[in-house]
Amino acid sequence: MIFAKAPRLGTVKSRLGRDIGMVAAWAFYRRTLESISRCLSADRRWRTWIAVTPDSAFRTAPFWPPTCRAVPQGPGDLGERMWRPLLYLPPGPAVIVGTDIPDIQTSHIAAAFRALGNRDAVFGPARDGGYWLVGHRRRPRLPQLFTGVRWSTEHALADTLANLDGQSVALLETLDDIDDGRAYEEWLSKGRND
Repeated sequence: MIFAKAPRLGTVKSRLGRDIGMVAAWAFYRRTLESISRCLSADRRWRTWIAVTPDSAFRTAPFWPPTCRAVPQGPGDLGERMWRPLLYLPPGPAVIVGTDIPDIQTSHIAAAFRALGNRDAVFGPARDGGYWLVGHRRRPRLPQLFTGVRWSTEHALADTLANLDGQSVALLETLDDIDDGRAYEEWLSKGRND
């Protein structure tokens, strides 16, 4: 599942926008969202869903590839909105990724599903202490993964791991999420092109 905001100017990547300008941040987000959703939805090894906010955007926005099923995120904080699809997606392992990680590839998603073959949970750590991917087998039980998580801090991954109550965990490659101008410039300096 791809977790996304409708790419509307002034409503996405506000921290990045403060550093590089709102139009540039919006353009980056649009390109990254399109690239990630098209890349991941083209792979037939899994079904790709997009959880969208605001809820009304899942029906009207022309941004989602036709091979993706768009669903609303619903109300609540980030943890509540991420928890909901883990409960209601069809049975089987589920993986959630963000849309501000331009280096996500299908190989990362395949690795996450492989890890869930013998682990309860999988995370793709981000350099800032958060994570760009979270996945869970969801059987035999799904713990309250996102309770008490300090979102947008260096504690997000550690807080979520603490909620796993002894379940087995796999960690994937660390990737950069692009939240501010410094991260954006570092990403560009590595030869990336948004």
